[in-house]
Amino acid sequence: MDKPKVVLGVSGGIAAYKACELLRRLTESGHDVRVVPTGSALHFVGAATWSALSGNPVSTEVWDDVHEVPHVRIGQGADLVVVAPATADTLAKAAHGLADDLLTNTLLTARCPVVFAPAMHTEMWEHPATQENVATLRRRGAVVIEPAVGRLTGVDTGKGRLPDPAEIFEVCRRVLARGVTEPDLRGRHVVVSAGGTREPLDPVRFLGNRSSGKQGYALARTAAARGARVTLVAANTGLPDPAGVDVVPVGTAVQLREAVVKAAADADAVVMAAAVADFRPAVYAAGKIKKKDGQEPEPIVLVRNPDILAEISADRARPGQVVVGFAAETDDVLANGRTKLARKGCDLLVVNEVGERKTFGAEENEAVVLGADGSETPVPHGPKEALADTVWDLVAERLR
Repeated sequence: MDKPKVVLGVSGGIAAYKACELLRRLTESGHDVRVVPTGSALHFVGAATWSALSGNPVSTEVWDDVHEVPHVRIGQGADLVVVAPATADTLAKAAHGLADDLLTNTLLTARCPVVFAPAMHTEMWEHPATQENVATLRRRGAVVIEPAVGRLTGVDTGKGRLPDPAEIFEVCRRVLARGVTEPDLRGRHVVVSAGGTREPLDPVRFLGNRSSGKQGYALARTAAARGARVTLVAANTGLPDPAGVDVVPVGTAVQLREAVVKAAADADAVVMAAAVADFRPAVYAAGKIKKKDGQEPEPIVLVRNPDILAEISADRARPGQVVVGFAAETDDVLANGRTKLARKGCDLLVVNEVGERKTFGAEENEAVVLGADGSETPVPHGPKEALADTVWDLVAERLR
């Protein structure tokens, strides 16, 4: 079979060196990659490096190899174009249809999915001109992932850092797997919760659960690849931030509730994939609870945590908001799922069987998605990204 053809555009920013790692991941996973840098990008990484890593010729000008008409052919033959890093200048040119080098010509002729991974200083990213250009590109169907927050050039810190190349690769992989040029969640804001809450008992102990957060992260990553603006409320996961996602770290159920309610205020959909503790200790011990010889420990009194899913289902922040819950069951899975769906009042409930060696921490999942309309959508055992795509398919249908 022919290898998928990927064009990797590289703009002239200091983050250009990170594109080498993205290129390596693309080539090693079986993609035929043609690197098209801007002239400025070659000040950071030379053409010889790009050519050696990709195994393909590298050029910045439309005048090279004119008989092959590269300014047309490269874009026409691509299955995916990804620009990483995408500077403010490149975003502006792409939004306004300028074509003064090989990369911008390629963007004009491409009829495949296009992904931009911006990287620039915070002030440049937040400038109204850049934001308008990003909105234009998204409106036309491009996936413009949000930059990360972190250390920038010099001593500056803020939003504008290129996301981790491994996470950009995951976005590219998901976009290629879907094979569609129109992201169906573009213009939507979605909120996803992930991980497991921890309820402190004393300064060193807590009540928690086995959730790894991998399913919630798969939901967030997949939504970003489908064009959504994603807020991920993450509880105690230890996983790397997905590319293009705004991550809000939390610890307890109360903190998770506060973050979800705040983020849901302007969200089109909320997916509660986090494993939220039903109870918390009634009393927090300021010092470590000591073991005393000859004495049994004092009983731990528990109180209920807020029911976040029921709350946001009953009090929708905006008309038409879609709410999705998750139910981890150990027996009578579908019957208990239907009961929970009715009790919580959400639109969809993802029901799966859990156990010591099932679901938690695994790379795969198996579930049935129950709908308030009586529908049942089984998702066979497979990658958690497959379940994520099914959930977003059902959400997209309801948003339409």
